Amino acid sequence: MIRNPVPKTPPAATIAFRGFHDARGDFFLALALHNDREWFQAHRSDYEEGWAAPMAALLAGVRGGLNGAYGRRAPGDPKVFRIHRDVRFGKDKTPYKTHVAGWIPIDTGGVARPGVTPAAMYLQVGVDAAFTGSGCWTLEPDSLKRFRTALLDPRRGAALARRLDGLTAAGWSCSCAESLVRVPAGVDPDHPRAALLRMKGLVLDPGGVPRRLLTRPELVGWLVERARAAAPVVGWLAENVA
Repeated sequence: MIRNPVPKTPPAATIAFRGFHDARGDFFLALALHNDREWFQAHRSDYEEGWAAPMAALLAGVRGGLNGAYGRRAPGDPKVFRIHRDVRFGKDKTPYKTHVAGWIPIDTGGVARPGVTPAAMYLQVGVDAAFTGSGCWTLEPDSLKRFRTALLDPRRGAALARRLDGLTAAGWSCSCAESLVRVPAGVDPDHPRAALLRMKGLVLDPGGVPRRLLTRPELVGWLVERARAAAPVVGWLAENVA
């Protein structure tokens, strides 16, 4: 079992992001065809040097560019997620993910974990696409309850709606892992925030990451600009949901 998928390198903050290995994700294309331990072990350095280490450096660079974006809150410690797939409950039993991914959580005073802690930025690069988003893809039950309570509050709910309106007018989209067909029980179907009340999470998506930037240092600034634009909504989630 590989316990440290990210190589032991100097702290990412001291390493400038120079780009991922290639814009097409050739490593992940090959991994999709040879998704087994023997192949991965033979090509492990390709992943570590071409994808995991650059992702760590990229996240560190973006985090630095987000200082001050959340008022009294600060971006938390970035994390590169394991490439190993959790095969215990899913139908897909292949051992490795065909992408590299990482996130920068918001510091809410506790242990950062998806489902509770909003992401200042999540980034995934792999076979299918390069995707970035900010927010909470799915909310645990207690966090979801707080989310809906805040949405139903006239002041707090209207504040989120205003922030979202500005982003959607600029071409951003909102998504989540799962939505209800109807509004929660006891909520007026014509509630002005009915669409949000049906959602079990909230992620802001500025659109796909341009592939041409994946091999360039300019990707840091591109991501910082979009993460800062999403900060008013992510800050709302940190205050009202986390």
